[in-house]
Amino acid sequence: MDLILWRHAEAEDGFPDAARKLTEKGLNQANRMSGWLQSKLPENTTVIVSPTQRTQQTAMALRSDFITEAAIGPGANAHDILAVADWPNYQGAVVIVGHQPTLGNVVSHLIPVIPARLSVKKGSIWWIRSQKNENGFEPVLHTVIYPEML
Repeated sequence: MDLILWRHAEAEDGFPDAARKLTEKGLNQANRMSGWLQSKLPENTTVIVSPTQRTQQTAMALRSDFITEAAIGPGANAHDILAVADWPNYQGAVVIVGHQPTLGNVVSHLIPVIPARLSVKKGSIWWIRSQKNENGFEPVLHTVIYPEML
């Protein structure tokens, strides 16, 4: 299984929080990351997105056939994300478009050498792969990429 955690791109300040839209910079970040992802994702990829406007816009840069899931919205915890993604049992790749600090907590939970309360940068992708070993499966950090790297 591949778990791709994608933090929403830069968004406007404002209220209500769920209605905040991406800035021009954020739209550019989402498009750059989408271009990179499209060349890397396997065919059997599921995209699951928080219901906020900024995550929906980020995901739309990649594709329109995604699943909106309230359980991964603001305030979710690492276990919510892993349950929705069916980690590590899902056969294929799952992209989660979500929020900080939840995504950082997922990374720290799966890869314990990464400090707790990791701050996942806006628009970045953390790709974690479940690899088989003698004890079952272990999470392996496959890729970390920021929009500024593209």
